Amino acid sequence: MQQLFGPVGEASLRKETPVIPPVYRRWIEASPFLVLATAGPDGLDASPRGDPAGFVVVEDEKALLLPERRGNNRVDSLRNILADPRVALIFFIPGVGETLRVNGRAVIRTDPDLLQRTAMDGKPPQCVLRIAVETVFFQCARAMQRSQLWTGGRVRPAGVPSPGEMLQALTAGGIDGERYDQELPARQRNTLY
Repeated sequence: MQQLFGPVGEASLRKETPVIPPVYRRWIEASPFLVLATAGPDGLDASPRGDPAGFVVVEDEKALLLPERRGNNRVDSLRNILADPRVALIFFIPGVGETLRVNGRAVIRTDPDLLQRTAMDGKPPQCVLRIAVETVFFQCARAMQRSQLWTGGRVRPAGVPSPGEMLQALTAGGIDGERYDQELPARQRNTLY
């Protein structure tokens, strides 16, 4: 494979660490959004997670605490973690091209002190993932630059279907897409935490 892409640069090798150094801790604490990847017997899962910056707690240089809040209740990631604790996270900061990657192993915790420690607006998460860190490194900005992810407006681009449109199509009209979209903002506000 290296013949196809060429040698790995020194910086690309040296940026990977087995712990969370202070500079990477600052990145994690500034991130309001990440994607969590898991694997299990039923397949792979990549799920978004987000809250105000600092929602992921750096417990120490070898461990992170990730609150698991209410979502669609599929719990695909949690089911996968029960079968295979390996996880990968990629942290994003709006407007910043680089991302931060963390690989490790997760356990699902429901300790009351951890739930309270990661509460938002006084509401604790359903559980907390305690992630034992194995590797951490930042990823260059090329993908963000190519995608122009942060350069566009915050308006849904023309042609991108709404959640209601997708559900109406996927259920052959069983779900009223227009009504779903109208009710969605209030439903999300009322169940955010």
